Amino acid sequence: MKNHLFLSSLICLSVFTACHEQDKEVVITETRRVTSLDKIPKLNASSTERFTNAKPSPYVSETPAGWNKLPGTRFRLMNYRFGESGKGEVYLSVSKGSVLDNVNRWLGQFGKDPLKENELKSLPQTTVLNQLALIVETDGRFAGGMGKSPEEDFGLYGIIGQDGDQIVTV
Repeated sequence: MKNHLFLSSLICLSVFTACHEQDKEVVITETRRVTSLDKIPKLNASSTERFTNAKPSPYVSETPAGWNKLPGTRFRLMNYRFGESGKGEVYLSVSKGSVLDNVNRWLGQFGKDPLKENELKSLPQTTVLNQLALIVETDGRFAGGMGKSPEEDFGLYGIIGQDGDQIVTV
């Protein structure tokens, strides 16, 4: 009986001391605007329902040799990693908003000044999905975001264009 009492006391003591945490500061480093793709939260949804895109991608691709295909997410319809470090990423994303807002979000992640609407014309162009698209290139210190730490010596080669009323980015 003494052993049970001692063991119970020890468990209670460890539980109560484990529950006491120091106050932690939460810092929000980025935000985004609500878009028409945002849905009203579904109560009691499973992780799959909450964190994956329910619709199949309307886009088709082949995985290049040496690349790892990752599952799509709500924001990444196609998602790949590559390179010796595994830090190289290529993904296709569809969103709402404007080309200018998305270009400036990318530039901001590298600490670059935002462009004005008339400066978009100076960006190189290509054709994607039979539509004109812009090429955005930058490098330097990537701010991270989405839970990732900042990284030095990173680069971005992005393609952004319109497909109907959606913004498509690679």
